[in-house]
Amino acid sequence: MQLRRFIISTQNQVCNTPAMETTGEEETKLIQLGIEEEGGGKERDLLSDEEGMILDKSDDTSDDEGEIEAEIQRLEEQLSINAFDYNCHVDLIKLLRQEGKLHRLRKARLKMSELFPLTEELWLDWLKDEIKLAEDVPERERMYELFEKAVKDYICPDIWLEYAQYSIGGMGSPGGIEKVRTLFERGLSAVGLHMVKGAALWEAYREFELAIMSSLQPVPGDVVTPEQQELLNTQLERINSLFRRQLSVPLMDMDATYEEYSEWTEGAVPKMVSQSYKRSLQQMEIIKPFEEALLLAEAPKLAEYQSYIDCEVKDGDPARIQIIFERALVENCLVPDLWEKYTTYLDRHLKLKDVVLSAHERAVRNCPWTMTLWKNYLLALERHSTDHSTVAYTFEKSLHAGFVQATDYVEIWHTYLDYLRRRVDFSKEWSKELDELRGAFSRSLEYLKDIEDRFSGSEDLSCTIMQIWARIEALHCRNMQKARELWDSIMTKGKAKYANMWLEYYNLERSYGDSLHCRKALHRAVQYTSDYPEHVCEVLLTFERVEGTLEDWDSALLKTESKLSRVSEQRARTAEKEANQVKHEEVKAEERRRVKANKKTLKKSHKSKYTAEKRKAEKDDIYEASELPLKRHCGDGDPEGVETEAGQFGLEEPHHKDIGNFGAANRNQQVQPEATRIKHEATQDKWQDNCSVFISNLAFTLQNPEEQLGTIFQTCGTVKQVRPIFSGHGTFRGYCYVQFQDPLAVAEALKLDRQELEGRPMFVSPCIDKKKNQDFKVFKYSPSLEKHKIFISGLPYTCTQQQLEELFKPHGTIKATRLVTNRSGKPKGLAYVEFANEAQASQAVLKMDGMDVQNYTISVAISNPPGRKMETTSGKQYKSMPPQQTHGASGLCSGRGQGSWAQKVGGEVAHRSPFSHAPCIDSWYQSQQQQMEPGSSHLQ
Repeated sequence: MQLRRFIISTQNQVCNTPAMETTGEEETKLIQLGIEEEGGGKERDLLSDEEGMILDKSDDTSDDEGEIEAEIQRLEEQLSINAFDYNCHVDLIKLLRQEGKLHRLRKARLKMSELFPLTEELWLDWLKDEIKLAEDVPERERMYELFEKAVKDYICPDIWLEYAQYSIGGMGSPGGIEKVRTLFERGLSAVGLHMVKGAALWEAYREFELAIMSSLQPVPGDVVTPEQQELLNTQLERINSLFRRQLSVPLMDMDATYEEYSEWTEGAVPKMVSQSYKRSLQQMEIIKPFEEALLLAEAPKLAEYQSYIDCEVKDGDPARIQIIFERALVENCLVPDLWEKYTTYLDRHLKLKDVVLSAHERAVRNCPWTMTLWKNYLLALERHSTDHSTVAYTFEKSLHAGFVQATDYVEIWHTYLDYLRRRVDFSKEWSKELDELRGAFSRSLEYLKDIEDRFSGSEDLSCTIMQIWARIEALHCRNMQKARELWDSIMTKGKAKYANMWLEYYNLERSYGDSLHCRKALHRAVQYTSDYPEHVCEVLLTFERVEGTLEDWDSALLKTESKLSRVSEQRARTAEKEANQVKHEEVKAEERRRVKANKKTLKKSHKSKYTAEKRKAEKDDIYEASELPLKRHCGDGDPEGVETEAGQFGLEEPHHKDIGNFGAANRNQQVQPEATRIKHEATQDKWQDNCSVFISNLAFTLQNPEEQLGTIFQTCGTVKQVRPIFSGHGTFRGYCYVQFQDPLAVAEALKLDRQELEGRPMFVSPCIDKKKNQDFKVFKYSPSLEKHKIFISGLPYTCTQQQLEELFKPHGTIKATRLVTNRSGKPKGLAYVEFANEAQASQAVLKMDGMDVQNYTISVAISNPPGRKMETTSGKQYKSMPPQQTHGASGLCSGRGQGSWAQKVGGEVAHRSPFSHAPCIDSWYQSQQQQMEPGSSHLQ
């Protein structure tokens, strides 16, 4: 209504001038001129109001001006460091607007709009501020540009309404009325279907046309000319059309619009309009629940919008689907899936270039980190035949978008390379587009190397791009040499073990290459493939059946049989290893269950026995108190009699093997009877070190170690006693002592050192008390330089002692060989070979160092162990000089055995661990109580 009054007042001013006698066109011009003058005056008033507001505000806030200026400078400095701080931009604009610093405010707004889409509130504040300052025509044109930028960020009815109302002020310019109408039509296309806010723009448009209608009405008493009547009829049809179009759209307050139309037509509403109005009401009833849900929901209302969108998609009206998407995006602008769903719908159904590309551009501005949006944007640009420079510029922007995954960069490069490939005319031998394509491929490989460094742990990213490049070179350019070079690069990057990669290369050669390179590719595939070797072997044999000679067939058959044999052996070892591992886990689980059960049983037994012995001790005290005076009275007061009485009352010696009773007996036995102590010392005197050996590295799971070890060592001589060591909980600790009748049997027993018992090598060593023989050394290998002995590292774990001898036999007379193993008897890939003299050992180093053995590169050097840790009498350990460098022909040990000598010969160094057992400990019970682990421990 204000708009109508504004135009009617302009009409009255024009009617009171002599220009009323002019023609209709001249009248229209005068009307436009009057509107322009009125609008210009209004802008000047707004400008003066703005200036007054700024002055008043400056007076009111003069005290805080310094603090606000400091805060503004801080925000500007922060933005110079991080231009993508959204909140900092908003705070800076707010302060600058508050202080009225218009030049800096405009600059801040422009900078933010270049980086981010602005919200509806930010745009409206900016537009209203600029409108108050726009005076002349150039300023008005700049405002039009600013409005155009605003309506592109989001589809907002309020911005379109502000735009339309501002454009009315320019009606006085040539074609001004038509420009306003065009702008209203654009606004209706954009937001006219907005159910909540769309009616405001319809009404503004209608008010504008009604005002024009009022200006065309003749003065009462004047005769209407045919030209004037034609203008009136045309204007009436425009207004009728606007009413009909608005009533066909489901909008809020449709009833009021229908009543206004009825009044305007004096009750003669056409039937067609009534039917269209009823259909709109029915449609509004369908979507009304969704609107109510949006009204009640809290932001961002994503679920409610999704339901609304699904409903509109089923209905199938593209315009309504577009507007509901736009409404959802205003509140969910940072949801990539919503943008992707919207742009996909536009690509497949609407297909309008301006609408589609605008949506894609807004999508990547709001969610630049989403690769899929950039990919779809590039495809849309190509689909709508956008110029190459725009596509290339968009692609370069995508590379700086900050994707969250390394594979996103691969995918965006694929999209751009596909675009460049489609531009090339391969019928020409050379073209600028082909050079650009090859340059882009090369650049992509270099770029992805940097991405691999940035995303640590990512796989080879350039493989798929090189595959595509190779196929393009082979198929379109007939350049198989370049294709082969690319495939060689692919295979050297760790892809040679995959059968599918070799078969793809073979198919490329089969299609565009020759038989020679096909055969070569298949032979290499058989050699390097590890995942599906049988399939590759079958392809090779099939190829030779079709194209090969007899020699080719024999060569292929030999190669495939050798490969499959190695694969079978490897799989068997793997299966055995897995089976042993499963068995080991089962044994460990069973042992844990058994230990837990024994622990529970022992706990109950200790508790019951402790209670019984406590009660027995109390009874003994009472009995002795009643009897001892009688003994003394009878004259039996000698000490021997007292000991006899103590023996009569049940103090017995605990059994050696009853570990459970030992703890209770030790707690209750406060005064040991003399007879028992004498008997125990007599038992200790029977143990002889020179008739005994110490056994270690036994499995904890041995069920009956006494019987099993007695059976093994009875071949060495008469076994007098086998004494296994148990923990306080009754579990076997993995070592024991064996005593023979004859000292000569010890030498025979030592020959059983490293014999396997239940899958583990047992270590046999003499039984020496180190406290009495501190200079005794168990380590039987020389710790100094041995020029006639060589050290080998990097051996296959499957290498046997016989294979080791066969390997080094050609270089001299072998006196001894030794494979280093771990405690469980498994090889460590290390070995020693002793030759007859130094010359033979040096010759073996020269010939064998760096040789490949079963796909393993071995290192060979003269044996030169480093210094050992020395133990002083005070118990402290001191390190000797730094380890000597293991040297030989090559100077260093390389390959899998690299590192310090101690790491390479871990088994041998471990074999030197101190020997510290004492076979005759003061008492058997004391050894059990302290849970000592005496004896020499062979770790090798």
